[in-house]
Order: sequence, then structure tokens, then C-alpha cells
Amino acid sequence: MAVKVITYDVGTTGMKACMFNISAEDSVQYIAGETEGYELHVLKNGGVEQEPDDWWQSMAVATKKLLEKTGIAKEEIKGISFCSQFQTVVMVDENGMPLHRGMSCMDSRADKQLKACMNTGIKVEGLNIFKVLKYMKITGAVSASAKDPAWKYLWIKENEPETFAKTYKWLDAKEYLTCRATGKMAASKDDAGGTFLYDVHNNCWSPTLCKMLGINMDHLPEICDSTDEVGKLLPKAAEELGLAPGIPVISGGSDVSLCSVGAGCVNVGDVLVYSGTSGWVATTVDKLHLDLGNLIGALVGADPTTYNYVAEVETSGKCIEWVKDRMDQLHMSYEEMIDYVQESPAGSNGVIFSPWMHGNRCPFDDANSRGVFFNLDITTKGSDLMKAVIEGVCMHMLWLLEATETKFKTNPAIRFSGGSAIAPFICQVMADVLGRDVETIENPRQVGAMGAAALMAVSFGMLDDIKDIKKIIKVSNTYKPNPENHAVYQKLLPVFKDLYKNNKKSFAALNG
Repeated sequence: MAVKVITYDVGTTGMKACMFNISAEDSVQYIAGETEGYELHVLKNGGVEQEPDDWWQSMAVATKKLLEKTGIAKEEIKGISFCSQFQTVVMVDENGMPLHRGMSCMDSRADKQLKACMNTGIKVEGLNIFKVLKYMKITGAVSASAKDPAWKYLWIKENEPETFAKTYKWLDAKEYLTCRATGKMAASKDDAGGTFLYDVHNNCWSPTLCKMLGINMDHLPEICDSTDEVGKLLPKAAEELGLAPGIPVISGGSDVSLCSVGAGCVNVGDVLVYSGTSGWVATTVDKLHLDLGNLIGALVGADPTTYNYVAEVETSGKCIEWVKDRMDQLHMSYEEMIDYVQESPAGSNGVIFSPWMHGNRCPFDDANSRGVFFNLDITTKGSDLMKAVIEGVCMHMLWLLEATETKFKTNPAIRFSGGSAIAPFICQVMADVLGRDVETIENPRQVGAMGAAALMAVSFGMLDDIKDIKKIIKVSNTYKPNPENHAVYQKLLPVFKDLYKNNKKSFAALNG
């Protein structure tokens, strides 16, 4: 028997509410979705913030619109869950009320806190070797970016002492929403893993790492599985959302782990290339590993038997959105822009673009790096510039995939999802750049919400195991690489990689 559920994809620029049918027979079927945007506050000191209440209000508006659009009665919705941005820091009081704006995963202002702790003593790759070894022994990874949650927590401790003094718990974005829905504070294991304070061997917060960094363990919430029920939907929350009180609220997980689940990348060696506002290459692996040279690590996922080996890029689809919004003098639709860029050949007549519009994480971490158009001449056309942005995003994904494959064997076909994957032309460019078959699924924009719904099928006993999700995620299209185009991109790739090395000092001088 099928039941209807709603899952929420908590993004960096908006909230998606998606309705699904889940059943033992058909498992997960997408019905409809609604999106509500909210503001991303970018500060001059590197801060990137969001109002937690904006997430909740957007969730409420999107839910009501979704029910109205589908004509589904609220009593038919049998549960809710979440796929969310993670590594966000929200300090709350005992009632779960936020004490400040949430510090986004893109927030880089805590560089001082990172360096004070990690850039001392005997170093490896610029980090204190003894602290690196502690991290690796306990978490299998290292908190080496100023954008990581612990450093943002310490930034609040040092810069907003009044806020810190009132803090009861430190929550991520999803945990804030499940708390508001149920009154209970519990972090899924993948979100806990994203703090780099989670002991992967003992399934608990690490007293050793908390002491090393100066984290108050009383501020950390309980830990649960992604398939666990956090609690029942409270009457007040139900009224605000337009749902029936008492339905189960399932924890869900981070966008990184649930996008892989929703794409069917649950077996060892499966690779997901995701391109939304940000992007990543996530490979399902069976062991912990940390590549300090490329800043890629294995993270705890929704499946307790595997890990997500994740290489991130800060801005991916956001770059394509930027070039459409800022350089489109013809006021084209998105579809018209895609048609327009096809005038330009593979390689955009030699124009190369670096997609580091808000700094970068992998394979180098540098908040000062920026986007660059390289090799323009008087014959360069607008279509060359626009296509170069698409190709730059894809070449960075190739760089991340190559770095991944120095440590792990990957399966031949690559799954591609996120907003960029809705355009067949971009999918083909991705296949040409990677030199691999690229597969897409139905509704690639909803891949994270799909993952959350698939986990609910496990929560409700309709599927026995997370790995069973593989057989019910169907491939909708496969794109074969064009060998001639791939050869062009192989020629451009070394130049693309050198753009960072050759401009690092200039980035620091202009943006440091």
C-alpha cells in the first residue's frame, strides 16, 4: 500500500518541498514540488549567513502551495523528512530559538580560529601533524578549512560572547528544522560527521577532539540514524506548516549523502557528480581515507556500511546562473541561452573560465581565489564566454574525479544530478569533458528530496536496506562522450589547472 510523504530539500538559496508516493512495490514516485527562495547574506569579512526563521517560513509556504496544487488533503501526508545543506552553525537556546543568523557552509570568516589551532608546531601540508593524527585516528578526516563548523563555533565564542553565553545547543540547518517540528534536538550521523567531531569507531561525539579545540560537549545534540524518527510533528508546527499533527518526522540527512542515495549511488565505486548552487564529486567507498594533498576525505553517509568520499567546489551551477544574469544582453530564457552557446565549438575558441566565484575547497582550499576568463581576443563572442563557464565547471569536476581516482577505483558510468543536469547540452559537455558515459535520472533537480523519500521507505519497513534503493532508481538518459571533443578538453585541462597556481599571489593581493 502506497503512502504519501513530503520531503524538504534545504538549499543555500531556497527550500524545495517535494511530495512522493512510497510503497513496497514501486518504492518512490515523485508527485509534485514547490520551491520558495530566501536570502543569502554575504558579508565583507567572509561571512555568509541566513535567517533560520526564513528556512521555516519558506518550508511553511512551500508546503501549503504544494497541498493546494496537488489537491491532496493534509491527512493523507503520513510523514516528513529532510535533505539539507550541512556544516551550517546555528546556536539556539533551550527552546530551540536561534540566537543569531545561521553561519552557512560558505562562511569563511573563521580563518583566524583555524590557524590558531592547526597552523602551529611541526606541520604536514601546513597543519599541526599531531593534531592531524588525532583527527585521522578518530574521524578519518581533518577539519582543514575555515568553512568547517568547529571553527565557526569558535568564531562565535570569541566574537559574540553574549550569544555564546546564552547557547544551549549548536545545531545544523536540518537539526534546527527537526527541532522546530518536534521540540527535540538530534543530529543525524552524517551531519555529526560533517563537524569533524564525530568518533566514527565508537559512534559518538569525541571528548578528545572537543577538548583539543575547546568545544563544550554540552552544546552538542544527541546522535541518531538518518532513518530514525526524531519525534512527532507538534500541533503548533503542524498548524504553521498546514499538516496534520502527530505524523512522524524522520531525521533525513545532508545533501551530500542523500543526493547520492537519490541518484542510486549506493554501491562501492558509484560516482555522483552534483552541480547545483555548489557542486561535488562523491564516490561511495568502503573505507575511510584522507587525501591531504587534494583536501578530499571520506565522510559518514546515510548508509552505516559505507562512506562518501567527497571533493567539493564552492560554486558550480551558481556560475552558470551568474553568466546568464550578468552577461546576457539579449535577455534570453535559460533554454535560449543553451541554444545560443551551442554556436561555440568545444573549447570555446580557446577561452577558459575558472569557477571559483566564492573561493574554492578542493583540490585546493583558498577563500581568495576567484573566477577568471582567460585567453580572450578581439574575435571572442558572447557564446564563447557563456560556454566557457559551462566547460569550466565541467573541467573542475574532471580535476576532482582525477584526484579521486588516485585513491579509489570508480565504476565506468558517472551519475549526474542537480539543476545543471536538466539541460541535455550540459550533460553532453560533461560526458565530453570527463570522457565517460554520463547517466541522468528522472527529476535530477529533486535528487536530494528523492533520497530523503527513499530513506523513508526504509524507515517505514517498505525496503529492507538502503542498498535496496539502487534497484528502484531508474536511469532516464545516457550521454556518450565525443572523442574529438574530449581531446580538445584534454589539451585545455593543464592550462585550466595552472590558472590557480599562476594567479594565487594575485588572488591574495586583491582579496586577502
